[in-house]
Amino acid sequence: MANETLDKLVQISTATITMQLLKRGIRRCYIEGATPLTGGYERVAGPAFTIRFVPMREDVSTPASYAGSNTLREAIDATPDGAIMVADARGEGSCGTLGDILAARLVTKGAKAFVSDGAVRDAKDIIPTGLHIYSRGTVAPPSIGALHFAGYGDTIGCGGVMVVPGDIIVCDGDGAVCIPAALAGGVATDGIEQELFETFVQQRVSEGAPVTGLYPPNEDTTKAFEEWRAGR
Repeated sequence: MANETLDKLVQISTATITMQLLKRGIRRCYIEGATPLTGGYERVAGPAFTIRFVPMREDVSTPASYAGSNTLREAIDATPDGAIMVADARGEGSCGTLGDILAARLVTKGAKAFVSDGAVRDAKDIIPTGLHIYSRGTVAPPSIGALHFAGYGDTIGCGGVMVVPGDIIVCDGDGAVCIPAALAGGVATDGIEQELFETFVQQRVSEGAPVTGLYPPNEDTTKAFEEWRAGR
């Protein structure tokens, strides 16, 4: 993904992105349950690097499994620089899909964020790592309490959304959205235009203008917007 597109996307709210995707026929793009662990996050955008959990099974999901093959540790170490790790946790909120040590490793790998439709753990120490985390909240039990790591680099479902490796994830204070990679450039360009128009609308509303005919715009509003833009 071109840096120019990512640079544009971090200027656009996830709310704007959902509207742009709706116009392109994509309705399921907002990852439900993935809310900011703390406030004040800057907006981030990057390609999805996916991991997948399945339900735990007592004879397989043991502490010894952490040292086996095809583990979450391997996925963490394979995370590309600039990626956003997206976890299919099946919406499970009773165990943590990431802890403080693995979060710190993601930071050293250059990951921009961790997005999960499940929970994370080690709240006191995971927040200071500085990793942007979007999840169902924090809990105490480890992942093997209810889940088993199944692999990485696959197409997954997260929060009701299909996420294909390389899709673009954008996160801000409203949560996380997934943009199909082929649509990212158009969403970025048109999203910038939408936000500029909405800046104009906010100004007009603050001046007392009614929203009827303003948002969405009628012919007079469109003309006024073009004049306003030309004068900027």
